Amino acid sequence: MDEELIKIRDLYVEYKSDKGFFGDTQITHAVNGVSLDIKQGEILAVAGESGCGKSTLAKAIIQLVPAKSGKIYFKNSDVLKMPKNELKDFKKSVQIIFQNPYSSLDPKMKIKDTLIEPLKINTKLSDKEIENIVKEKLQQVGLDENCINLYPHEFSGGQRQRIAIARALVLNPEFILADEPVSALDVSIQAQIINLLKCLKEEYEFTFMFISHDLSVIKYIADRVAIMYLGEIVELADTKDLFKNPKHPYTKALLSSVPQMKHRDKEKIVLTGDLPSPSNLPEGCKFHTRCPFALQKCSTQVPDDIRISNNHYVKCFLYE
Repeated sequence: MDEELIKIRDLYVEYKSDKGFFGDTQITHAVNGVSLDIKQGEILAVAGESGCGKSTLAKAIIQLVPAKSGKIYFKNSDVLKMPKNELKDFKKSVQIIFQNPYSSLDPKMKIKDTLIEPLKINTKLSDKEIENIVKEKLQQVGLDENCINLYPHEFSGGQRQRIAIARALVLNPEFILADEPVSALDVSIQAQIINLLKCLKEEYEFTFMFISHDLSVIKYIADRVAIMYLGEIVELADTKDLFKNPKHPYTKALLSSVPQMKHRDKEKIVLTGDLPSPSNLPEGCKFHTRCPFALQKCSTQVPDDIRISNNHYVKCFLYE
């Protein structure tokens, strides 16, 4: 699991929009210099507040949004420089599971057609071979093959997300992006979907990037965790190490907000101030405007990644 499948280097992504009576252009700095490796066969979780750039990072990796600059390597090939034929093969190797199964499935298409379409477009398999693959993937996600002639509205939310997972699996991808895959589901169903993803990873050695704001889910499913704040990775560590020994003040604040049966008397870290706008980023350390431990230089200088241990890095002057 030590071989890197995805390598991201100094990635920037921006959104431009017109604002105001005179049509001034507003630039949203969604991803700001992210460098990250995703190892073969692991589940890497990306966590942070809404608007921190998690989903944009995921979409940039699979080319759903354009990168302003930087490099994205898939098996040592630069995705941003791939010719069209190689890019088509890359897009077959990476798939995404979207957040909301109520909107990610076409309500006018039968389940059979939803699952067949990627195979029709991307392969030259016979109808019988495609039918066998569809039935196999439905079984893998815990659905009866007899449901293929039904429409999405005839399924519960959890069943719809299983269908979305089956759709992601039909092309046998090597890398799967799961973008908040359980946040739209009832709590009673979330555990089933999380266990399904974990079983698929262990049985078929898929590589996952799992995006979530729910740290209790991340603690259960992830091998490593990257914490994002205003488009930057501020801490990266093995899951056990991050939860046991968090370093960045932002990570500590996130973890202190998770309800716990043990240590209920533990002091919570409450962040002051509002989250700065991605259109007007603070100078220096992006977190200094809300950090209870900010130093004078935090407002003018950008901290480097400090190595805490073999697999634990933090972007914070407190650990220089």
